[in-house]
Amino acid sequence: MIGSLASATDTEVAAAAALAGAEVVRARYGRLHSRIDKGSGDFATDADLAAEQAILDVIRAARPGDAVHGEEGGRQGAADAEREWLVDPLCGTLNYATGSQLVAVNVALRNGPAAVADPFSGEVFLTDGETARVRSGVPGDERPLAPTAETRLVDVNLDPPFPSAPGFRAVDLLAHPGFVENFRPRVVSTTLALAWVAAGRRAAYVTDGGDLSGSVHFAAGIALCRAAGCVVTGVDGGPVGSGGRGLVVAADAGTHELLLSMTGGRGRTG
Repeated sequence: MIGSLASATDTEVAAAAALAGAEVVRARYGRLHSRIDKGSGDFATDADLAAEQAILDVIRAARPGDAVHGEEGGRQGAADAEREWLVDPLCGTLNYATGSQLVAVNVALRNGPAAVADPFSGEVFLTDGETARVRSGVPGDERPLAPTAETRLVDVNLDPPFPSAPGFRAVDLLAHPGFVENFRPRVVSTTLALAWVAAGRRAAYVTDGGDLSGSVHFAAGIALCRAAGCVVTGVDGGPVGSGGRGLVVAADAGTHELLLSMTGGRGRTG
């Protein structure tokens, strides 16, 4: 499988790498995991490390001249490499370590194709940068992603830090009368939530933060949502990128505008 990827597209490399990581995550689920302390309450497990290695093996075999920036291993490869892969081998480590299956594996070529794999459903969400689709674990079953706000479910990341406080705090959004009237909250706090917005399983996703466009945690999900036709901005309505603030990703413009009215955003789309 790995040897055949040298002639594959970047989209297929991203998908294969994400699925390789997902296979490790699934195989190690339910075990007692060793933990590596990363400070401030954050940690990695042996599953994170093993999944990242499986992903790196695929990328190195298929694209040996590219650099890779992994959440656990940092940046590796030639300093002057023109291409860089962003890898989050287990997005939702705390969920995973406590027995929850709400996790994802993220692989994205910076400013290019990306893939998000769900280790437990067997699905992989992928984009070539122009279109977005999902493959199930059934051979030949591939469908375009079609965002819709019909569920009215909005995933909200409540994890600290809160860089936009006091102007915006996600916990305040949940108590906003307009939110209660129009939406129902869910808390997944992984890239799986972004994939679900692109797939029409969630109406929107909201998180605070800085510039998340180059984050190993968010790059794949942002690329997926943009290609699927979602509305993607910061919590202030500004563009995601340098100087950006968090994310509001919505299935359609109406949902996006309504959420921005509650976050204090300016209503610009991007």
